[in-house]
Amino acid sequence: MSQPDCLFCKIVAGEIPADVVASTDRALAFRDIDPQAPVHVLVVPREHHRDVAALAAADPQLLADVVALGQQVATDLDEGEFRLIFNTGARSGQSVFHTHGHVLAGARLGWTPA
Repeated sequence: MSQPDCLFCKIVAGEIPADVVASTDRALAFRDIDPQAPVHVLVVPREHHRDVAALAAADPQLLADVVALGQQVATDLDEGEFRLIFNTGARSGQSVFHTHGHVLAGARLGWTPA
């Protein structure tokens, strides 16, 4: 299940290049093009779901797989301590409407929501 106009669906399909750091049959992890921490990786399900709430309702196991891949990335690229952020909706900062978690690690992280 993918959307033809979705940036992340195109990355999953290999139509748009990305710096992939990890992958499973159900999820893909790649570096953010505008990193906000030393480690900033996006973890996306291979299936298109608009946001994390839609993913949780449709396939809770896939959400668990996305979270597990995020933990693997944090362990592989840093010390396994990380922040995992899912923005849901434009007001929260979601700009690509394909579920994606931001794995942030590699530094002591502050709390700065605007």
